[in-house]
Amino acid sequence: MRAIPLVAGHYDQPFGNSSALPAYYCAHVARDHGIEKLLAGDGGDELFGGNTRYARQKIFNTYQAVPLMMRQRVIEPMMLHSRAVRSVPGLKKIVRYVEQARLPMPERMQTYNLLERFGASTVFTSTFLNSVNISEPRNLQREIYQRNATQSIIDSMLAYDWRFTLADSDLPKVRFTAHLAGTTVGFPFLDDDLVNFSLSLPASMKVRRLTLRHFFKTALSDFLPVETIRKKKHGFGLPFGPWLIQDKALAQFATAALEQLTERRFIRRELVHDLLSTRLNEHSGFYGEMVWVLMMLEHWLKRHAPTFKLD
Repeated sequence: MRAIPLVAGHYDQPFGNSSALPAYYCAHVARDHGIEKLLAGDGGDELFGGNTRYARQKIFNTYQAVPLMMRQRVIEPMMLHSRAVRSVPGLKKIVRYVEQARLPMPERMQTYNLLERFGASTVFTSTFLNSVNISEPRNLQREIYQRNATQSIIDSMLAYDWRFTLADSDLPKVRFTAHLAGTTVGFPFLDDDLVNFSLSLPASMKVRRLTLRHFFKTALSDFLPVETIRKKKHGFGLPFGPWLIQDKALAQFATAALEQLTERRFIRRELVHDLLSTRLNEHSGFYGEMVWVLMMLEHWLKRHAPTFKLD
């Protein structure tokens, strides 16, 4: 709890990625052991196809090969508008597949977006919504995706992630938290020669069928232990939601921040009440991220714009 305001306030803009806190503590431990510069692996997944969503979206993309008339006149009416089909347990996964697969890219990647799940009018006050263009983020995502769209969905997603995952999220996360901890950081995977080499590889060598990092794993198969080659990816995800349920002091700390945020009159008080009283108990891991984002926003505002409030 001591570190949360420090991390939130250290950024030059509100930053809601919860893995910033573990990243800060990793850098802090390294600094305590006399290490002044760290090397980060950021960029490896975006160069060599290492994120699970790449394989997942390949599966969804196969739906686009079905003739349009078949999709619109047969599959979607039957799967999406039939109560009888939705009531069959074994067909629920197929229904969810069609719901997502029918969406175009990059909108399809936003199906788990918390703001999309709640809806802007549920999160923000009408005063705030009337003062902004709520379509701008989606328009920017479409523009970036279409600017780099190729015949390969993998290469299109990689280029999209260079902007939104690397430039806008992961690199600021690591750089700012390392700086806060008193260290510097380098990114060897983003060396120009390595980036150019990755661009020379076809998408099929990055994600072979549904195998992630195919080229990387094959190239290092005689160098790295088989356990390392086969291990699943472990991120820096923070179990903030479960902690909120388990720790009374942390829950009070977060609640106070969200209540202060509602006083600024751009987040709806009803949303905060719904989050804390109902949603967290339904799915603490998922909705805890929303609490984290709002809490970090309040701590950033407290540091950089303490008097900000909508009339």
